[in-house]
Formats: sequence, C-alpha cells, structure tokens
Amino acid sequence: MFTGIIEHMGRVGELKFDDISESGGNGCSLTIVDSAPILGDAHLGDSISINGMILEQLFIDFYIGTCLTITEFDQSTFKLGLSPETLRRTNLGDLTLGSLVNLERAMASQGRFGGHFVQGHVDTTAKIVSMEPDDNSLVITLCPDDRSVMKYIVEKGYVCVDGTSLTVTSVTDSEFSIMIIAYTQAKIALPIKKRDDRVNIEVDIMGKYIEKQLVWSKKLVP
Repeated sequence: MFTGIIEHMGRVGELKFDDISESGGNGCSLTIVDSAPILGDAHLGDSISINGMILEQLFIDFYIGTCLTITEFDQSTFKLGLSPETLRRTNLGDLTLGSLVNLERAMASQGRFGGHFVQGHVDTTAKIVSMEPDDNSLVITLCPDDRSVMKYIVEKGYVCVDGTSLTVTSVTDSEFSIMIIAYTQAKIALPIKKRDDRVNIEVDIMGKYIEKQLVWSKKLVP
C-alpha cells in the first residue's frame, strides 16, 4: 500500500526492448539509476512504486502491475524485466534515456498518511490534453485511454497520476483536470511532460469496492 506522496525521482539509465544479455532474458528490460535514497534501507519483502506501479521485492522479485524480476541491482541502481502486458497497460515503454520517474516506498505503519490509499495497480493510461498555468500552479487536463474509468473519477476526489496522489478539480464525460501547486511541481516528474504524453492512472479503489457491493446487493435481493 502506498500514499501517493513521492519520495524521490529516479532516472532511466537504459531501456532495451531486446536485451540479449544474461540479465535481460531476451526480452524488454528497464534500468533505473540515481535511486540511492529509495534503495538504501531496502530489504527483501519491501515494495517500491515506480510511476504508480508496485514493485514488490520478494526473493528478488519485483511487481509492476505484473510480476517482474530484478536481474541486477546495487545501492543506487536496479534493473528489471518488463512483460508485454506491462508495456501494454502502462507508460513504461514510452520512457527514454534520462527520463525521470516517481519513486515511493511502501507506507510504513508508524508513518503519517499524507495522500490516499494507492495500491500501485495501474488501471489505464491517459493522454495529456493540456497543461495551463494558473498563477504559480499548473492545471493539467487528462483523457483516459479506457473511458470506463471516468465513472470512478469525481470532482474533489482523489486520483493517482504516475504514482502521485492528486485532487480532481473538474470532470467531464471523457476528461478530468488536476491542479499541482508549486511545491509539488518541484518534487515530481509530471510537470516536465508535454501535451500528448501518456501518464499512468489509478482510480480511487474505494469507488470500485462500493460499486461491487452495490452490484452484489442487487443480485442477492429476491
């Protein structure tokens, strides 16, 4: 479980779509560098979110929507394999050398809960429709690739964009907007993106649970 409060920005050191090395496994591999603040106290069993996708370190296995395996790592760098499903569902395949990525460790039980319940399971990607300044804040309008998630996005509700917990400022049938204050702009990778770029979207899980309960309640009524 995560909060959507980004702790650090790592950087893409390498993205290979046909990695024939022993650690690449003849598939797609992604190497993240400059990650020492996140990896310094990492232990087997810990979880890390990259751009909103959970990576669970379990016997050197990481999860990023689907199961991924860390094939090489040290104190500041880690390498992982990307499955075709992960590339289809997320924006990881859009990353290039030097791209910044948002990193967050799993929530500690004794820590403060500054964002909202974030699972690290990406629902869909969304295209950036516009990025407009509003005083020192930044308003970003997004159009989800899977429009069915719009039913879970409500004005003044939470949404997770590339791993960041943000408040929805406006909603239409096909788009929604968020506003990022100046402090947050300096702490996350989203403001350096541009129009038509894709971002990862995870809707508030509470809406899904409520919908499922209502559906089953209707089925149980004689």
